[in-house]
Amino acid sequence: MNPKPAITVSSRDLERLEAVLATLPFDAAARTQLRSELDRADVLAPEQMPANVVTMNSVVRFRTGAGESFQRALVYPRDARADGEHVSVLAPVGAAMLGLTVGDSIECRVRVARRSKYASPNSCTSRNVPATCIADAAAGRPR
Repeated sequence: MNPKPAITVSSRDLERLEAVLATLPFDAAARTQLRSELDRADVLAPEQMPANVVTMNSVVRFRTGAGESFQRALVYPRDARADGEHVSVLAPVGAAMLGLTVGDSIECRVRVARRSKYASPNSCTSRNVPATCIADAAAGRPR
């Protein structure tokens, strides 16, 4: 397994995420995973955050080694949606996205639409996909 890439988090996101963590049981897996990510992050003032770093509410495009691409928005738990495109920071892929820089590669479990004449257009499967962050992470970031 590849080592985790270095991550950067804004002090504003850190403060808000600390409040989210405070609402979770101490032994919750999501709490442990996000806490681990926050503990290893470099923290910068919001105005010092590079535009190519994934912050909360960023929309990020990824590309897999097989050439597939997909897009995910990193959101707070209350804003997550079942469509799989608005991912909670408490989900494993959400915690892994936080603080990435364009060009970083992560292995994540994502919902991928099935291509089969027998499957409905909305059918999805989950699988681990090594993916590289390829787009401007700031796209969709509130200004």
